[in-house]
Amino acid sequence: MFHAASSPARGRAPLPPAQPSASGVPSPRSPLKQQNEQPAKPAGKQRDAFFDNAKYLAIVLVAVGHAWEPLKGDSRILEAAYTVVYSFHMPAFIIISGFFSRSFDMRPDRLRRLITGVAVPYIVFETAYVLFERVAGDDPGKDISLLDPWYLTWFLCALFVWRMITPLLKAVRWPLPFALGLAMLASVAPSIGDDLDLQRILQFLPYFVLGLCMKPEHFHRVRTRTVRIVAVPVFAAALAVGWWAVPRMNTAWFYHRDSAQELGAPWWAGPVMVLAMFGCSLLLTACFFAWVPRRNMWFTALGAGTLYGYLLHGFLVKAGDYQGWFDHPWLHRPLGEIAVSVLAAAVVTVLCTKPVQRVFRFAMEPKMAWAFKQDPAELARERQKQERREKVLV
Repeated sequence: MFHAASSPARGRAPLPPAQPSASGVPSPRSPLKQQNEQPAKPAGKQRDAFFDNAKYLAIVLVAVGHAWEPLKGDSRILEAAYTVVYSFHMPAFIIISGFFSRSFDMRPDRLRRLITGVAVPYIVFETAYVLFERVAGDDPGKDISLLDPWYLTWFLCALFVWRMITPLLKAVRWPLPFALGLAMLASVAPSIGDDLDLQRILQFLPYFVLGLCMKPEHFHRVRTRTVRIVAVPVFAAALAVGWWAVPRMNTAWFYHRDSAQELGAPWWAGPVMVLAMFGCSLLLTACFFAWVPRRNMWFTALGAGTLYGYLLHGFLVKAGDYQGWFDHPWLHRPLGEIAVSVLAAAVVTVLCTKPVQRVFRFAMEPKMAWAFKQDPAELARERQKQERREKVLV
């Protein structure tokens, strides 16, 4: 049957000669060409420029916010901008951290990365910050305590706890309401105390859980021209509200490190503020993500070094505070405030670069192969990957 169908001598007209393909339409490839073509090499895992851009811009806002702190008391406009920035810069960073924690489980290789990439830097920088305050600061008797995160190290402590409970959070049926409930309960419990900065861990938990629940398409929905346009009046309104709230609201609410009673408010204000600030933070974070470029920019590669910039810039900010650099009257004027903002952005940019990463990698990303047993399953996976690479190259 197949021979009769394929033979032109059975009364069937021969096929017409091949015509050139129309413009834009791929032509069929001959078997010979297919045999001669080399198989494409599998592409490595590509980093998404959007997330690297978002992390870099968020960390710049963190550094600028810290530089504004000694200056904001003399300017109502600067304090309004400070409250707006603090309402979304850490939530944005934490949402991204949660998004990239979705695959975390108790697999040995991931636990090792958690220890070497989060726990060890926490120990190193918590110790370094205390020693720095002893030498350069005004507290020579300050004790080193790994249970009381100081200044910027709270984020490493929180990230370690959040990652460790990620399997539990993914097992909960409604993880975001669960996290919001914990945050509201923490806001009315001054007895939690300062150990491990547990207030911040619980009150920022909903943002991490939101990141765990998000999918890539959720980020795509805010990266539209319409949302970018709408973000302009939204941020303008936020600045106006921030200016109005300066004499009426305690800025410490944005730090999420105290209960309502510790801030001098009635207990019921805690849950109300948790929900209100969660809504406001999500709105401004969505507007921030809408403005983040999606393509590769000059600063995209710096997104991989944001943790370096985050932890290292604190030494410069504290040194300026200890040495009185922020006391110059000129810095408390509009031009001085702009100069400080630009300098803070430039400094944290430098601290995210590859040369700085190479210098401080021993503390931020130590290998520590000597401290861990080799996992047989991981070795088997590596052998399989190597075999696949060799087959592709043959």
